[in-house]
This record gives sequence, C-alpha cells and structure tokens, in this order.
Amino acid sequence: MTHEICCRACGDHPIGVFDSGLGGLSAVREIRALLPHESLVYFGDTGRVPYGTRSRETIRHYASQDIRFLLSHADCKAVVVACGTVSANALDDLRAAGTVPIIGVIDPAAEAAVRATQNGRIGVIATPSTIASGAYERALLAAKPDLHVTSQACALFVPLVENGFVDPNDPIPYLTAERYLAPILESGADTLILGCTHYPLLAPVISRVLPGVTLIDTGREAAHSLSALLTEYGLHTDSDTTGSADFYVSDEPQDFARAASRFLGLDADEGVPIVRRVNIEAY
Repeated sequence: MTHEICCRACGDHPIGVFDSGLGGLSAVREIRALLPHESLVYFGDTGRVPYGTRSRETIRHYASQDIRFLLSHADCKAVVVACGTVSANALDDLRAAGTVPIIGVIDPAAEAAVRATQNGRIGVIATPSTIASGAYERALLAAKPDLHVTSQACALFVPLVENGFVDPNDPIPYLTAERYLAPILESGADTLILGCTHYPLLAPVISRVLPGVTLIDTGREAAHSLSALLTEYGLHTDSDTTGSADFYVSDEPQDFARAASRFLGLDADEGVPIVRRVNIEAY
C-alpha cells in the first residue's frame, strides 16, 4: 500500500534500470520500444563488472549501492533489475528495503518459457552465480512441475559481448557457444531462456548452434512485466512526448557510450548517447 500511495504521486518520474555493465541496455531497448513516453535512467556498474562470478554477499552489496543511486539521484518511480545475477541473488533483499516497486528478469522469462515450450523441455543459460542459485529452475518448476530443465553456466558470454565478439560467423563466439550449448542440444530442449541481458546480442550465434529452438529474451519479457506493473500501480506517465534516457556508469564512459549505440540499436545519425560517470562507492 505504501508503494501505491507513493507511486501515484510520481507518475512522471523516471524508471530506473541497472545492470553490472552493458547487458541491461538490451532491456532498455525493449522498454523504450514498448513504453516510448517513459523516461529512463540507466546505471551500468562497469567498474565492477562482471557480477556473475562474485560471491552472493558481494552481489547483494553492489546491488544495494546501485539501487540507492537510482532512488536518491533520480527519484525513480520503479526499478528494473536488468541483471540475472542480481535477480537471482538479491531481489528479495532489494524489495524488502525499497520504497518503490522493483522487478527482476527471472519470473517474467520463466513464465514466457512455460508458455512457449511444446515438449516440456527448457534450457537455461546464465552466469555461474545465477545458475548456482537455482533461481530459474525453481521459477520454472513452480509454474509447471513436470518440466525437464537443463541449466548451463556460460561464464565467457559476458566478456565476449562486452568486447564485441557477437558475429555468428566469427569462430570465437561460435566455438564458445558450441561448447557451452552442447548439454542444451543433447537435452532436446525446444525453448531456451537467455538468462542474462547480455545474451540477446549473441542470439544469432546461439540460433546457429541450436536451430529451431525458441529463445526467450529476458529484457523483452521484463519490459512487458514493467508495463503491467505501471498499470497496476497507476504509474504510467501522462506525457505524449518521447521520454528522455540518461546513462551513468562507474568507470570511464567513453567505451560504454560507443558500445551503447550497438546495444540500443541506434543508427549512425542518432549519435552516441551521453554517458556520465558516478562514484558508486558513495552510495
């Protein structure tokens, strides 16, 4: 109820989105496509990426700083945790301590996968920390207990994406994907959850290794979940103009700004987004 009372007074405030680095921008792209009038504030913790190999205690600490920045600096009306690792390891803590609605990427993706599968066999790929948490498997089996779930940690996918190795014809990402995805192929899964928001940029590579398998984009599903949440809490903006988008990072912004254009699907004439650096340790 506190959320409902607070949020109805701030419908024109921005939506916060955060991730350990670039990957959450794939969620930003989906949110902007679905909710073009909403303003967004994105934080990428590029100085401490990746989160997926960190301890659960460290992930929780980082995530609490990230969300404090979004709430104190931008006064966000809702927050999307566009990070599978944080969604798996810290979402309940963030919700318990937060004062605005917070959504993660796991439940929306799991629900979409259950709807999509035809043979009841679902694969999940994510960071080592997310896979170790068992969060996706729990969410899937809670929705449909007779599913066959095959999970695979893909530790090298995030650095591949961060460094631009996403071409399906490049042997580096292809051979890496082929090795990682062998258990998914052997399982006969007809649906695969891309359990990290970096992974949609590797979708052409993954589809080459797993032809015919339906890929579930966590960012896209989180965007739809966000839209439903805004409706539930009466948070949709009344503006009919295109919303703004502000970007912040915890390390040097130049490389992030250039890569952001690729993640966001910007044309060359749209320019490179302005990115500002923030001292996240101050939060």
